[in-house]
Amino acid sequence: MDASELIAQARSLQDGVVTLRRELHRSPEIGNYLPATRAIVEAALEDLPLDLHRHDRTSGIVAVLRGDKDGPATLLRGDMDALRMPEDTGLEFASENTGVMHACGHDLHTAMLVGAARLLTERRAELPGPVVLMFQPGEEGHHGARIMLEEGLLDVVSPLPARAFAIHVSTSFASGAIHVRPGPQMASSDEVRITIEGSGGHASAPHRAIDPVPVAAELIMAVQTAVTREFNALDPGVVTFGHVSAGTTHNVIPETAYLEGTVRALSAETRSRLHEMLRRVARHVPAAHGASASVEFKEGYPVTVNDADVTELVTTVAEDVLGAAAVHHMVHPIMGSEDWSYVLEQVPGAMAFLGACMPDQDPESAPSNHSNLVVFDEEAMVPGVAMYAAMALAPLA
Repeated sequence: MDASELIAQARSLQDGVVTLRRELHRSPEIGNYLPATRAIVEAALEDLPLDLHRHDRTSGIVAVLRGDKDGPATLLRGDMDALRMPEDTGLEFASENTGVMHACGHDLHTAMLVGAARLLTERRAELPGPVVLMFQPGEEGHHGARIMLEEGLLDVVSPLPARAFAIHVSTSFASGAIHVRPGPQMASSDEVRITIEGSGGHASAPHRAIDPVPVAAELIMAVQTAVTREFNALDPGVVTFGHVSAGTTHNVIPETAYLEGTVRALSAETRSRLHEMLRRVARHVPAAHGASASVEFKEGYPVTVNDADVTELVTTVAEDVLGAAAVHHMVHPIMGSEDWSYVLEQVPGAMAFLGACMPDQDPESAPSNHSNLVVFDEEAMVPGVAMYAAMALAPLA
């Protein structure tokens, strides 16, 4: 695999990749049902020799590119959904759907994967096995990858893919740089809801009521103490209550208080222990004050765990294609979450972060992913296309 030639091919496709990215950016959609997005992607793929599989429960598309060799397949993913938020970037191709924005770079991921499909079509004879192109909806909290797996994502080739690879752009890194690490790269993410039941009364006579407000405050502090004292700092957990509500006015003690938060961990064991701790604290702290509480969890994404061998391959390929200076080992995981984790539970694979900070901005202060002001450097899509293609072209062990 000639690295300079691969970059040159990716560069030759850049105009089309940018055009597609901007078309996607103008018409963002949310969740698992993305009819306009799917139509745009299918139109961009229609002249390529791909076996297309349309999913029914979502707008997912699986496209298979077959070469001359019958080795195991490589799975590549690009997610397609946007976020429910306004766009205030002022870009000429800004969102035309009010209150919806491609603020996480999924439009870049999708456009890069289409570009890689086009590049790999020109090099089919070199493929060590089929390439499964996964165009996924519903990454932003809608479990799109899990649903696509349930609908037979991995059944389009046999045997199962030998490796899986995804890219996620980020303005927190310099444009064109690859950041990756083996093992846990991103956290699990669950929601917790706690309802504290007391008894209401007049604010002037708290002794005649059971005030759930101080109980809620004590519960929050007890949870934070438990996180720092019960859990190994080298296998961290995070519990953040981002929504706390109680009462309707200043002089009434309410009957209930409501807490809503996020629970994050970097291992399945810590994830389970955090749930148990929250149930225990929510049982005993209110009980100490004569109140009670109910706890409800909404399960989110598992820990995103990069396979060590595939991560080593990503590093080697990135150094060959982009140069060693562009490749960085991530010392610490990120406590955000990703539903690519579902795929990595079934196929050895990895996700790499691709820097896409604008050249005139500092990654430390640039508007980040999920900001209404985030702007990604489209120039980063050249190494992105090359990396997708290079991972599919890399010899199988």
